[in-house]
Amino acid sequence: MTTPANLIFIQSDNHNRQVAGCYGHAIVRTPTLDKIATRGVRFANSYCLSPLCCPARAAMATGRYPHQTGYWDNAIAYDARIPSWMHRLREQGHTVVAIGKLHYRSSDDDNGFTQEILPMHLHEGKGAVKNLLRGYDTEPRLTDDSKWKLYTQRSGVGATHYQDYDRQITAKAIEWLRGNTARHTKPWALKIGYISPHPPFTVPQRLYDLYPEDKMPLPLRCRPGDRPEHAATRHLRDIDGYHEMTDERMLRRVAAAYFGLITHLDEQIGAVMKVVEELGLLANTRIVYTSDHGELFGWHGLFGKKCLYEGAVGVPVHGPGRTNVQHGEFFHALRMVERKAVRDAAGTLIESYPRTLYASMGALVAARFHFDRGDLKNAKAQLEWVIERSPSGDFKDLARLRLAAVLLDEKAYVQALKLLDSQHAAAYDAQYAALKGDILVANQQPAEARAAYRLALEKSAQKEAAFYESVRMRLEALGD
Repeated sequence: MTTPANLIFIQSDNHNRQVAGCYGHAIVRTPTLDKIATRGVRFANSYCLSPLCCPARAAMATGRYPHQTGYWDNAIAYDARIPSWMHRLREQGHTVVAIGKLHYRSSDDDNGFTQEILPMHLHEGKGAVKNLLRGYDTEPRLTDDSKWKLYTQRSGVGATHYQDYDRQITAKAIEWLRGNTARHTKPWALKIGYISPHPPFTVPQRLYDLYPEDKMPLPLRCRPGDRPEHAATRHLRDIDGYHEMTDERMLRRVAAAYFGLITHLDEQIGAVMKVVEELGLLANTRIVYTSDHGELFGWHGLFGKKCLYEGAVGVPVHGPGRTNVQHGEFFHALRMVERKAVRDAAGTLIESYPRTLYASMGALVAARFHFDRGDLKNAKAQLEWVIERSPSGDFKDLARLRLAAVLLDEKAYVQALKLLDSQHAAAYDAQYAALKGDILVANQQPAEARAAYRLALEKSAQKEAAFYESVRMRLEALGD
């Protein structure tokens, strides 16, 4: 049974999942988010339930889809009509506190919290009612360029009350942690809501200087002719008043400012996490980080969200989980990396960060890439690199296990297995047997491969359905 623990739920606004170091971004600096990700589980394919603020936040509060609740637009925010997870926890006697942005209807509603500190909700409890008035084809275009200017003119060096608000939220979160955590006898929940990296992308000079404009990548498929001209996105581009994105300097400035704002967010979370560690809370507190939706910042010729492109609906999600990663789960998770980018990404990681956990992961990804293509020599070299240079004992043990399997060295495999969690021995044995079968097939030894695959099926005992089915199909391919 899972042991009850405290919860710190950190939520940002407009964070594109791909723009974080722990998701493989080569430029943006997010050391705190990266650290949170390494402590638990990082979801590679996580999506919001709506690329709009209010419905996305209502879905997170209720655990239901927008079409089930009726909270489907920014004009219709969460109003406590449907119970939230906060209500459920509070009903069981837990303290549930919110600090910062919630974007519900109002604090006058019982949203489920024991206390709301510095909350941000809809202004006067009213949403963007005019957004309910939709048409098609002849729907008027936004003519004041307000949304276009929000990105193209206000992205850069400066200060806004949004970032002041972030700093106030951080201060209040630290104050609450220092003053309240020791006196609670039951696990508590703290929801911290930041407004960054919501536009305008305005940041201090020191953060902007981290991202030189001339080094910034251009948005994906932003130019006319480089993108599919679907009628729906063309319509969205028209009604929001977006112009064609041909000014490369402007687009690089938007990217630099957006990256700087994400680093600002990371710093705020880092200040909170420093206190969490000082108070000794990590041992009994689960940390979750996510965002309400993404941000396109020029991708596909669009700013903002309001569509189903990956950058708009993909959100980062880091949750609690085991830090002693299991062999089969680890290599399954590594498949999240795009196959065509694995070699370059892994090589860059190894060259740039030779003593980090991330470099170890890059080498393990590269090893899997080489193995899948029958290149055992290079797979072996990558695994040996991890064994020799990784700062992580867990990664070293995983690499030893994998290397023993690649070399079909059963003695070394058994020794490496003893260093890992023994209760998962059957799962490791199944992985080893399947890997052995793959190598025997590559060596044109079908009879021996069939025996290895049968052993893998026996060891898995159908507990892992996807793995079992994969091995069964490989066995069938050999005529068994």
